[in-house]
Amino acid sequence: MIAPHFLFMNKRNSIEPQQNPESDAPSCEARLVHLDQVRQVQPEILPLLEAQQMAEFFGVLADPTRLRLLSALANQELCVCDLAAGLKMGESAVSHQLRLLRAMRLVKYRKEGRNVYYSLADSHVINLYREVAEHLHETH
Repeated sequence: MIAPHFLFMNKRNSIEPQQNPESDAPSCEARLVHLDQVRQVQPEILPLLEAQQMAEFFGVLADPTRLRLLSALANQELCVCDLAAGLKMGESAVSHQLRLLRAMRLVKYRKEGRNVYYSLADSHVINLYREVAEHLHETH
C-alpha cells in the first residue's frame, strides 16, 4: 500500500519547487507530506516547555566569555582570581558570568578560606563541552 501524502499546489494547480532566495539550505522541490513519517516523528518532538528550557540553557552557552570560562574549567578547578587573570578580565565581571553559569547548573563552587574555587558541575557538562569542541574541530 502506498503511504498517504499530500501535494501542495500553487494557484495554477501545478507543483512548484519551494525556493527561498535568502537561504542556501536545500529544500524539497515537490512539497509533499509523508503522513506516516510525520506520525512516527511527532512523539519524539520536544514539548514546547522543554524546548524553551533547552533554548534558555543554550542561550547561556551562547556567550564567548562564558564558553572561555568553561574551557578554563574543563581540566581543572580554579579560583575566581585565577580565572580573571587567565581571561584578562576583572573579578567582578568573571563572578557575574559564573553566577549565570551556576544558575544553569553548569558550574559548582567551593570555598576554601577566603577563596572561591569553581569547577564544572558534573561529567555531563564536561562531555557537552568536549563534544562540541570536537565537533567544531572536525575536518570535512
